[in-house]
Order: sequence, then C-alpha cells, then structure tokens
Amino acid sequence: MGVGAGSEHWGQLFLRSLLFLLLAGAPGPRMASGQLRYAVPEELEHGAFVANLGEDLGLDVSTLSARRFRIVSRAGARQHLEVNLENGILFVNERIDREEVCEAGGTCLLHLQLLVESPLELYRVEVEVLDINDHAPTFPWQEYVLEVAESAVLGARFPLESAQDPDVGTNSVHTYRLSPNAFFSLEVQTRSDASKFAELVLERALDREQQRAHRVLLTALDGGVPERSGTAHILVTVLDANDNVPAFDQPSYGVSLPEDAPAGTLVIQLNATDLDEGPNGEIEYSFSGHAPPRVRELFHIEPRTGQVLLKGPLDYERASLHELYVQAKDRGPSAVAVHCRVLVHLLDVNDNAPEVTLTSVSTPVQEDAPPGTVIAVISVLDRDSGDNGRVSCEVGPDVPFELRSSFRNYYTLVTTQTLDREVVPEYNVSITARDMGSPALLTRSTLTIPVSDVNDNAPRFLQPSYSVYVMENNAPGASICSVSALDPDCQQNAYLSYSIVDGHIHGMPVGTYVSINSDSGHMYALRSLDYEQIRSFQIQVQAQDAGFPPLSANVTVHIFVLDQNDNAPVIVSPMLRNGSVATELVPRSARPGYLVGTVSAVDADAGLNSRLSYQLLQATDFTLFSVAPDTGELRTLRSFLEQDATRQRLVVQVRDGGQPALSATVSLLLSVVETMPQTLSDFSEFSLPPEASSSSPLTLYLLVSLGSISFTFLLAILILTAIRCRGERCSRQGSGCSPPGCHCCPGSRPSSDALKTSNLTAQPPAGTTAATCLDVPGSGPPGYCYKVCLGPESAQSDFMFLKPCSPLRNNEKDSGKQSQLSQHLRVSKQIKQPNMDWLRPSTQRPALKRYQ
Repeated sequence: MGVGAGSEHWGQLFLRSLLFLLLAGAPGPRMASGQLRYAVPEELEHGAFVANLGEDLGLDVSTLSARRFRIVSRAGARQHLEVNLENGILFVNERIDREEVCEAGGTCLLHLQLLVESPLELYRVEVEVLDINDHAPTFPWQEYVLEVAESAVLGARFPLESAQDPDVGTNSVHTYRLSPNAFFSLEVQTRSDASKFAELVLERALDREQQRAHRVLLTALDGGVPERSGTAHILVTVLDANDNVPAFDQPSYGVSLPEDAPAGTLVIQLNATDLDEGPNGEIEYSFSGHAPPRVRELFHIEPRTGQVLLKGPLDYERASLHELYVQAKDRGPSAVAVHCRVLVHLLDVNDNAPEVTLTSVSTPVQEDAPPGTVIAVISVLDRDSGDNGRVSCEVGPDVPFELRSSFRNYYTLVTTQTLDREVVPEYNVSITARDMGSPALLTRSTLTIPVSDVNDNAPRFLQPSYSVYVMENNAPGASICSVSALDPDCQQNAYLSYSIVDGHIHGMPVGTYVSINSDSGHMYALRSLDYEQIRSFQIQVQAQDAGFPPLSANVTVHIFVLDQNDNAPVIVSPMLRNGSVATELVPRSARPGYLVGTVSAVDADAGLNSRLSYQLLQATDFTLFSVAPDTGELRTLRSFLEQDATRQRLVVQVRDGGQPALSATVSLLLSVVETMPQTLSDFSEFSLPPEASSSSPLTLYLLVSLGSISFTFLLAILILTAIRCRGERCSRQGSGCSPPGCHCCPGSRPSSDALKTSNLTAQPPAGTTAATCLDVPGSGPPGYCYKVCLGPESAQSDFMFLKPCSPLRNNEKDSGKQSQLSQHLRVSKQIKQPNMDWLRPSTQRPALKRYQ
C-alpha cells in the first residue's frame, strides 16, 4: 500500500506549489444572487488570506471596528474564518478539513453572515472549500479471498471490494488496476453516484487440478495531482464445480422508507432461488464486498431469510438515497455468488423544528428611539426540505416591535412606536418560528429588551402647595417642614436636589429667613420669627433633577407665624413715668356709678393673647370703687361718707387672655373734693414707694432716652439764643441802637437771679390759663421778646418752650391769658406696634390725666 518515500516527498512539494498558486492567483469575488462568493483550498494554515472584504463590499476600513463589523454565526459553531478589523481582510482562523465540514460529496460551502452597525447592514458571503488530494484510496482489508468454481464460464464477473477515498471529484477513486495475469481481467464500473468499483472478469477457464489458487494485486488510483493510490491482495481459490447458481427475481429493487422509521423496520424481502438440492440449494444472503461502510451501519440482512432490516437512524437531510448491493450464494461446494442492487429512497419527515438564533444589536434601547430602530438580527434555520423546511417568523402580540425580512430566513426586529420606560421598563419579546410541515413544528425564543431612561419627566411635588405653621420665637436652625418631590425617571435622571428660589421678604433676601437641605428637602428657619413683625410669607422651592438637560419644578410654601403670648399689656392711659402715680379729683357728691376715668391698655399679641381684662388689685376701700372688666372704666360703687378718706389709692391690674397670662398694673391716687373747679386742678405727682413702683427696665430706658433728648433740645435752644444775642449786639454797635430800643442790649440784660426767681414749678392761679409764660429778655431779634411758656404737662419738665411776643399794647393787655401751648411727646415704649383689636372706641375712653 502507498508509494515510495521519494515519490511521497515530491508529491508534497508539488502540493505546496499548487496551494501557493491557488492563493496567489485566486480569482476575485463573484456575485451570486446578490451575495459574494469566494473559493479557498482546504488545509490552509491559520492566517492564510481569503479575500479583502472591506474593498469588495465598499466599506471604509477605518470605521470597521467602530461599526462592530463581525461574522454572525450560530451558537456552538466553529469559527473557521475571521475578519481583521484593521484592514478588512477575511483570513483562515483555524484549519479547514473539507471532509470534516462537508461529510457528503458535492460542493462544500461555508455560509457567512456579515453584520455591520451604524447603520445596520447585513451581507451574505459564501466561501467554497476546494478539495485537495490529501487522502489516498484505502481498502477495508489488505487481502481478499475470492472463491471461484472451476466450472465458471468465461466472462463471469466477480465484484471486488471497493476502495474508499474521502476526497471528492477528481481527487476521489478514479480507476482500478490489476496486476498482469493469464486468467483474469479487470473492468471498472460506475455507480449512480459516480463512484467507481471493480469487477474481476474470468478470461480463461480454470482448472483446479492444475492450479488451486491465483494471487493478483488490485490497485486503486485517484485522479488527484499528484496521484495517490492504495492496494489490496486478492487470493482467488478455485472450487469444485457447483452446477447451478442462485438467481434473484430481478437484478435491481427499489423501495421507499420514511426517515423516521424505527430500528428493526423491514426494508425489503429479497428472494433468490437455486435449482440444486441439499446444501447446494440452500441460499445465504449478505452484503457485497463493495457495499459502503455507511450502508453496513444503517442496514442489516438476515442471512437465511433475505430480509433487509433497518439497523440505524436515518436522516433525509444527510442522505436521501441509499444504494445496497446484496449477494446470494448457496452452501454447496464451489458456490458462486450472484448479486443484486437495492435502492432505498428516503421520504422526508418534518422531524426538525426550526432553529432560531438571536443576535443582539443595540440593547438596551433608548426610550426616545424613533420608530423603525433596529433592535436585533434574527436568523432561522430548518434542516428539513420542501414545505417542511419553509419557516415563517412572528413576534408576540401587544409589543411595540415587528419583524422585517431582510434576506431569506433572516429578519430584523425593529420598533413600531416610541417607547416609554416609565410605563414599561423592559420587554420580553417572544419570537415564534413555525415551519410549513404537517404537523407544523415551532420554536419559541424570548429576547429581553431593556429600555434605557431619557430625562423626559420633570420632578413633581407631592402637593400642589404647602402650608406651614410656625410658632413665633422659634429657635434658629430648627426644622419647620419638609417638601418632597418625585421623578418617574431613574438613576441620575431621578436624583433630585432642592433649592429656594431667590426672592425678598420685607426687603430682605429670602435666604436670610429659611434654608433647605438640598438632598432631603427639609427646611429650616434661620432666624427667630416674630408674629408682631411678620405674620406670614411665602417662598418658592425648586426641585431639579440631575439629568441632561436638567428639568425642574417649583412649589409654593406658605409659612404662617403663630402668635405666642410673649407681650405683656401696655398701659397707654394714663401714661406714667417710672415711680409716679396718676391723680384725679372726685367730687364728694358723686353718686354711685359716677365715671371717674378709664384705664386703657394695649397688647401687641393677637387673638386671645390680646384680649384684656381689668380688675382692681389694691384699693383703700374696695367698697367704694370698681373697674369694668372689659372696658377699664373706673366708677363709684356708692356715695361718699364722712368717714371716707379724702385720698383713695387704687392699683388696677390689666391681664391678657394668654397661657400663661401676662399682666401690667397702674397706680391711681384719687382726691375727694367738695367742689370741682371750673378748670382741672393741678395734680401733684406722688412718688410710689419702691415696692409699689414699676420696675420695668423698658420704662427706665425710655425715661433715660426722654431725658437725654430734652437736655439736648434745651442745650440747642440756649446755644441758638446765645448766637442770636451776639449777632444783635454787633448789629447795634454798628447802627447806634440804644438799649431802650432793644430788649437784648447788654445793659438791660437781667441778672441770673431774675431767671432763678422764675419758678418753673409754680402753679398758675386759679382761673388762669394752664400755661405760664416768663419774659426772657435778650433772647431774640430786635423788637421781640421771648417768653418761656410752660404748659400744665410741663410743670416738672426740663423743656422750655420759647414763644416770641411783641411789646404789650393797651388792647392786648388781656391777651396775657394765652391759650395753653401743649406739647404731647409720644414715645413708643416698645418696638412692636400694639394690637388695637380689643380697645374701646375713643369716645368711650376718657383717660386719666397725669401731671408732671
């Protein structure tokens, strides 16, 4: 068997040269039915050049990697070829054995599906694997024994065992040769599948007595270059004559069998007859020597009965026809075998369900992807033939996707409408492939398509607006409320940050009042709020997501300040200085219910905290006077008796309705007189003992401020008077003014004693006006004099009110009784404005007078 070592060496060199010529001079691509087709020899090493796909497909080589140019193959399939993304060259990835890739004969094609994205393009390429003569013919056995009866007639044919060569075409078994001999010749026959087998032909009558055995050498040659061969030795044994040979009913049989027939199925019942008797007429059946190994694996012949039974599984897709060669011979001496052919045609059965291969292209898909966006490429394959191999593909209902056919058995999955991740974040698309067989077979595959988020939803607050109630005098930095918003987006697009929109509250930036935690939405007061200064305000809170571009929403937060009883009542009538009491005259003839006066007070708080009630806290005689709880009116309860004291001391308490309640007191000194003067009497001021006087620090501060202002004002008047006098003196010296003509002349300037004698605290006589005017010479411009006019309320004041007046004329002598010049100094005892909700009308509030 085989050839010599030298011949083998030169054969290898010749083969390598042939491969080099095939690679160097390989023809360009051929377009077949809209696809490229290449040819490549088998057994090439890794990296061998196949084709320049980038150039042939007209693609930009620099973008192949970015566009993910690749070969799409079924899962588990071997990747014989690969694409270099740097230059677009298709090269051999692993050694290709044509006999392994394509078991059956004929053209061996590798079907490639090329996929490139952005935009999606699909190409089909066929690569034909060319057979090279890399296998020599081989015989199943190295030596055969052929028994031939000596009575065999000339021209008798004896089929020989066929040689097997995995190569195809011209590289397969091409012919047989027989070594030279005197008795036998060789004829080569061709089967229906173009395979060759040899028959030994008897050329000369045999004589067992002369030569019992003959040896010949059978050589099988292929048609490759270089030619390869295999040999087998045949031993022909000459047998004694057996007059009759078996005979089949017909030389050839045909039978049809479904491919899903189980093992043990009867294929055909063969029948051969022999006219001899006894052992010479007993026939045995067997496969001929040249029956292919595949036939021996699938079928079995019962030697005695001639039944051909199915032994192994059939596959129509692998081979649709099986050719069986059966021989029959009797059991007598010098038995001669006769042969027949059995053709087994397989019937296709729909036994292969469609295969679905999903190749994901762009998942996840953005929710704003336009309709028609390609999601995946789907390939289907059914190994059956005819209607059994035709496949339709569809997607499940109620999904925004559809299948579009691009090539035969290739589909693209595309969107049919805009997606919304907030409604459906993920789709499980069921893809059903169904063939046209009966019964139809189907395959379902599920493709999970997640939807990626796009920032298309603005934040939304849980409430359209917020109302917050904060008690005044709150601690700075305390939490007052929390706002919350939701964003149906996810991940970064749903991360919210809170902020306060710029604005002003009573002229101040809103950021000086409140702050907000940007992550949690908790709001904090930055200052202590005062109900009496600000009762409510509103701010705008903004929630903004972290998407690109960011989206935001605003909500209004109304903040209402709740009142707290933090202000005590303030007595406004009578207004007292620290340590003083208010005085009033009461006629002894006053009847019960006589209105002595009204105590009025205000409270800066609101609501119940500002509702005031009056009560008599201390009194010289509680049976003599009463205070109205709501109005503060002081009235007599009974008539005065002789034994009643002429001076009644009362302490009135004003209390608000808060919890806890706050209060203020006022001391009154009532003088009981027999007759009331026409004008109000001048009431002296009585200092209260230290334990009864109000010790409010605020009152003390106000009094100190009032004294400072009064002193400053008096000092300004004196300085102004001195400057004016100095200017007049200079004017007189220049114009010759005589002292009598000007009251400000130095000669007529009164002494300091004159000023001292003007007792500012002296009370005017009864019946005169309440103002006291003192002449102050030399304190004004020429022709004028100034009077220091003191009103009743200035009896104890440090203020001097200067009133210009001209020299008295006769008709003006009575004008000395000038109308009172009263100056009411109103100084608010607190910064907060009083709450006047509970004050009585002014017509019902006769105030008690306080005299200085």
